[in-house]
Amino acid sequence: MKNLKKIILAAALAVLAAGAFGQSRRQQTPRVINISYVESPFNLQIMVMKERRMLETAFAARGVEVRWHDINSGADQTQAMAAGSLDIASVINSTSVILANAAGNPVNIAALVSRPRQSFALMVGPDGPRSVRELKGKTVAGPKGTVLHQMLIAALVREGMSPADVNLIQMGLPEARTALLAGRVDGALQAASLIIRNQEARMRVLITADGYMTPLLFTAVRPGFVREYPELVRLYLDIQAEAYDWIAANTREAVAIGSRMQQISADDGMKLFQWSGIARVMERSDLPAIQADVDFLYEQGMIERKVRPGDFILPNAYGSAPTRAEDTGRR
Repeated sequence: MKNLKKIILAAALAVLAAGAFGQSRRQQTPRVINISYVESPFNLQIMVMKERRMLETAFAARGVEVRWHDINSGADQTQAMAAGSLDIASVINSTSVILANAAGNPVNIAALVSRPRQSFALMVGPDGPRSVRELKGKTVAGPKGTVLHQMLIAALVREGMSPADVNLIQMGLPEARTALLAGRVDGALQAASLIIRNQEARMRVLITADGYMTPLLFTAVRPGFVREYPELVRLYLDIQAEAYDWIAANTREAVAIGSRMQQISADDGMKLFQWSGIARVMERSDLPAIQADVDFLYEQGMIERKVRPGDFILPNAYGSAPTRAEDTGRR
């Protein structure tokens, strides 16, 4: 009888402990989730999600407020995640992810967004350089530590040149465009709708990423966030998948949303959508492309140590549910 009482008491305590743990977890659910809003180059899924308030509705059911942050630069997004002020980078390029991880700032890839080969370009004036070789000694404006930066270096190396042959000035995309139009620089690294606007202003595309590299854009998460709230990361990815489905079923309406947000015509919006290389799931064949980026960045001295892509790609990137970092060995 005494042993039976002990068993009953132990069971009761276990139930109370489980209830207390469940209550603790509910209290720990964040009141706010911080997500970057990245329109460029033409990230239709994020524009659709914001316009239709898909994330706000889904997260409100969990008692979580969605807070958007207009951060277009991949480097700035990784810095914000390092500071803990950004939980999910809605769209970020592979170059920025690699640079961050190599610098000891862990960023986890959660899903592939697109492969936009035509959406990134180096543009020059109507009387500007006619070839990459003619860039020697010239000044180019654009964001450093990004896929555009990597594209420029890849083009220079292809011609037997070095990064030192060009004076790259750090500027955001709109500022770089303004500098190019004003004739203050010889070239500007540009993306998507800015390419079209520049062409309307008689600027020329000198090169695109096509043929030099395979740009990969991802949704990325702060490791600490996915460790604590894997279910919220899963919810985000589920809503993103719903956005893809809606775009496929309502393409013209979706493109109209993106065109309105980027203040371009519907025809230009459709062109950008076709350039965007939108993708739902990362493929195993993308892994060698990321590794090639790692090797290239290391060879060019942009990173001091090589990192293994498999160490910062979460299982859900290949279509499975997000796993806690401690369960996969990813920190």
